Amino acid sequence: MQISLSIVGLSPTRPSPVDALVGTVAELRDEGFRRVWMAQLPYDADLPTVLGIVFREVDDIEIGSGVIPIQVQHPLQLAQRALTLNLISGGRFKLGIGMSHRMVVEGMWGVPWDRPVRQMREYLDGLQPVLEGQPADAAGDFWTARGSLQIPAPAPEVYIAALGPQMLTLAGRRTKGTLTWMTGPKTLAEHIVPTLRGAAVEAGRAESDVWVAASLPISVTDDVDGARKQAAKEFAVYGTLPSYRAMLDREGYAGPEDAAIIGDEQMVSQRLDELSAAGVDEFTGSVFDASSEGRARTRALLISRQS
Repeated sequence: MQISLSIVGLSPTRPSPVDALVGTVAELRDEGFRRVWMAQLPYDADLPTVLGIVFREVDDIEIGSGVIPIQVQHPLQLAQRALTLNLISGGRFKLGIGMSHRMVVEGMWGVPWDRPVRQMREYLDGLQPVLEGQPADAAGDFWTARGSLQIPAPAPEVYIAALGPQMLTLAGRRTKGTLTWMTGPKTLAEHIVPTLRGAAVEAGRAESDVWVAASLPISVTDDVDGARKQAAKEFAVYGTLPSYRAMLDREGYAGPEDAAIIGDEQMVSQRLDELSAAGVDEFTGSVFDASSEGRARTRALLISRQS
């Protein structure tokens, strides 16, 4: 199982948040991490713009968007940005996309969230041909895309943040795979992995053609109770968002603190072994310890698990 890290947003309190991110990614590369994932938060800086700077400054590490919401940019525009990032980076960008959440899409942006699978399917119809250097010619209820780009860069792998059966089926049939969050080993083994791989096989692909990247909060610590309290507070919102609440309920978790991987090196390694046995191809750790020493301890364990 491959090991990577999740970086959640820029630090607005730092004197230069973009420079700070460049330094962070360089440090992670030097520690031995081969990939990091970053989310486009609705209140944060534009992720593709920032990643263009990071790629220019830091070599030998891949960066994926985990994820960019589709509703606020046309598929041709996102293809343009993704290919530009691969032009800058020499092919080190991975494109993760998703539907965000109804409270953001309708409440902040005032656009429809309904029929998410239909929206995502139409988006892929416009996006994927252009990424592969072909013209798009797609007309749908939500997205219409016609035209092509002239950017001499490799197509990035496309992932969908898919948790429900229909979105997982779409991901398995048409993309590299799925990026999950707040999803435990039982749900991964019994729902995520078989649905995704089964859809790939039905579409004439091999099971190995699709990838499951599972992200969870993680802390290697001797203060388990303290870390659980911190996780409950820091990740509380994910227990209220319907898509993640459904994954927690499937697993039998009361809240995000139960999904978080917390404990000493032996305990955390056992939890990671469970994910690998569930069929996870890549674990993406969201390191949340409050102290720099604790975060370094967690990263050291993850590096020791690199496959």
